[in-house]
Amino acid sequence: MAAPSQLFSAVVCISTDAISLVVGRFRGEGYQEGFTEGGHLGETEGRRYGLVNGAKIGSEVSFYEGFAYTWKCLLQNNQDVKSSKRLKALNSLLAMVHDFPYENPTYDKLQEDLEKMRAKFKQICSLLNVQPAFQNLKSAEMSF
Repeated sequence: MAAPSQLFSAVVCISTDAISLVVGRFRGEGYQEGFTEGGHLGETEGRRYGLVNGAKIGSEVSFYEGFAYTWKCLLQNNQDVKSSKRLKALNSLLAMVHDFPYENPTYDKLQEDLEKMRAKFKQICSLLNVQPAFQNLKSAEMSF
């Protein structure tokens, strides 16, 4: 029979090896579970972020469209040079609104086109001598 010190050494070696294997296995499983869970949470958070920002952009573009149509109706009967210039700018804004890629979120120039639309809106406000008052409020919801 082996001496007690040899048995203790063998048990310690087996226990240390077993613990190392178990720790490695649990670490790998924990990493995989965490990676999968993080992917699901990231996808959910990304979807929510996209919905919120898409709604903000849609609200802003819709505001520009309504603004342009309203002023176009008010100015269409005037025949002076200033009204002609204003109508031309309003028609340009309406063309930008209609060409805006509502259905393509991967459009490369989405932000660039939105900035051009904002600049055109500011130009129109200057031509009309009105203060821009677009506010994207969360409390402004439709109710029936």
